[in-house]
Amino acid sequence: MAAPNDPIGANARSPFAGCIILILALLVMVFLVVFSTWGLFRQFNEIEKFTGTSPKPVPLAKLEGNEAAINALAEKLEKFRQDLTGDGEVRLTLTPEEINLAIAAYEPLAELRQTFHVTAVENGALKIAISFKMNGKPRMARSDEPGITASDPRYLNATMTATPRLLGREVVLQISSIDVPGVAVPREFIEQMSPYRVTERYQTHKVIGPAMAKLTSVTTADGAVVFVRKPGETPADRISDSDVRTATGRFFTALGIGACLFLLFVGIIIIIGLRAKAKRGA
Repeated sequence: MAAPNDPIGANARSPFAGCIILILALLVMVFLVVFSTWGLFRQFNEIEKFTGTSPKPVPLAKLEGNEAAINALAEKLEKFRQDLTGDGEVRLTLTPEEINLAIAAYEPLAELRQTFHVTAVENGALKIAISFKMNGKPRMARSDEPGITASDPRYLNATMTATPRLLGREVVLQISSIDVPGVAVPREFIEQMSPYRVTERYQTHKVIGPAMAKLTSVTTADGAVVFVRKPGETPADRISDSDVRTATGRFFTALGIGACLFLLFVGIIIIIGLRAKAKRGA
């Protein structure tokens, strides 16, 4: 129990101490909201520098007059699927032309059409022409738009260089560079986007999903992508979860450091205020 002459500011059970805690919590909340909003809009401003307001559709392989190649590709894929049911080593080699033809010919890959086109496989990596739709900067919705806020889409029209890898039960692309003519794409954006989970949507597909789950490696050789299932081999090129969380972890680390510094500053101000009040009441 506090002595009669103790100033109320020094009493741990006083209402003033409770108010300080509440004010501190509110200040932290405001800081986190402001910091997150600032970071979000700063990110959108940077993205606008290397994205466009309209898509630039990439080439789509022609099906008409290409029946022989389509039939050969279908036979190759079916043989690989059947071989996976056995116990031996299995390999599937796909050239850029065959990958692009599969995108054009098979309906499950329809979402990749005119947005994803492999131009070459060289130096162990894929060169891919992309035209990806991205969310734009948030704004107030117009009268003809639903909701309170909306955004105008942005388009990443670029050439992506990436290495195929395994992540869990799917094939992903480890991005090394994204090239936009006349503009440098920030490394932070590339790291945030990588690995690009191009086949994530196919994990539940009744044919593609089980086939990916059996792979032990994905590599490149002689200008083509090679999918391998080798019995008894532990996948050596799988990307760890820590690689996926790297960019996100950096953001939250920065957020945590900023919050701690802010709390330290507020705490020092409060301590100075309490001491000054205690001296005045002495």
